[in-house]
Amino acid sequence: MAFAGALTLMALVAVADSALTDAARTGALWTLAAIGVFYAGFGRRGICELPPDARPGHAGAALSLRVVVVVGCGVATAFSPSMATLQSLAFPLLWVLAPTITSAVIWNAVLTLTMFASLTASLGGTLDAALQAGIIEMLAFAFSLALGFWISHISVAGEQQRALVAELTAAQGELAALHRSAGATSERERLAREMHDTIAQSLTSLVMLAQRTRIELAGVAADTAVAGASVDLIESYARDALTEARTLVAAMSPVRVGDSSLGDALGRLAERFERETGIRVDAAAHVSGIDRELEVVLLRCAQEGLANVRKHSRASAASVTLTRTEDLVTLNVTDNGRGLGDYSAARETGFGLSGMRDRLALVGGSLEVRTGDSGGTLLRVSVSTGPDAARDVRASLEAHVS
Repeated sequence: MAFAGALTLMALVAVADSALTDAARTGALWTLAAIGVFYAGFGRRGICELPPDARPGHAGAALSLRVVVVVGCGVATAFSPSMATLQSLAFPLLWVLAPTITSAVIWNAVLTLTMFASLTASLGGTLDAALQAGIIEMLAFAFSLALGFWISHISVAGEQQRALVAELTAAQGELAALHRSAGATSERERLAREMHDTIAQSLTSLVMLAQRTRIELAGVAADTAVAGASVDLIESYARDALTEARTLVAAMSPVRVGDSSLGDALGRLAERFERETGIRVDAAAHVSGIDRELEVVLLRCAQEGLANVRKHSRASAASVTLTRTEDLVTLNVTDNGRGLGDYSAARETGFGLSGMRDRLALVGGSLEVRTGDSGGTLLRVSVSTGPDAARDVRASLEAHVS
């Protein structure tokens, strides 16, 4: 509408200019009409579909519109000096259509030279006409550059601000994810402390009471075989429940990687597991340079693997090994227990292994559970650590948390 309004206004000026000959008036009007038709039919895409490479054919439309505007302004001005007012529309239009600041300056210079030649010819082609046209075009060119650079500076500042806002939003999202993760860890620690201070202590007292009751029954003259068997059963159940409670406390209390290595964290995990369950555990890890998020995933997998050893294996010994070859990290958890029997992944009913598979899926890892080469059970976790793996791990975990 603004473009059509400007062309209409210039057409009225040409019609009302009594100094123009009929030929000059007709030429000016036809030139204005040609500019308007081209803009409505083709050139409008050059503005509506910025940037120039937005879609095929757009760059050509933008270039064609620049050429038509420059040539049209020059031709119209050659017919009538009053048509030089068109450059007030042409200069900002060239800034909008140009893909770069340098290109905009060049096109502004081309328009200035075109308008200088046309205005000089329209004013009579004399030296005075050239001087007058030169002053007008120099002022127009200077004003166009000042306005263009100012608006371009605002545009660049706006782009920088948008980039900073995007970075801030990403940082806020990451911080929120860390806060949620820290909150979940804190809640697990609180529950572990509560279980240790209540359920585990009560079960310990129950075991001690059963032991004291057995001693007291030994001093009774009557036959206490049946009562003694019941006391033994109470103590057995209490010990099993105590072991279960202690294992839950150990699983819920995070073994922090912190500033130490993943190998040290696995060593502490194995030591605590052995202390809580009585199952001897050997831990060995000789890896370095693993992303921190991936270390946490591997540590959680080791915890779940040892939890399965305690629950199902009936083993007396286990091992946790972590190795790295090329771009692959492998975690093996093995035991000398009864093995898998008729186990299959399709028949999993618990949350342990399925949760581990979901955790590994987030980082592009895989899980293998099978009978070991020397009996017992082998749980193997494999995760890639290629050049893009750390970025993919972080992105997957942040997306999962959000």
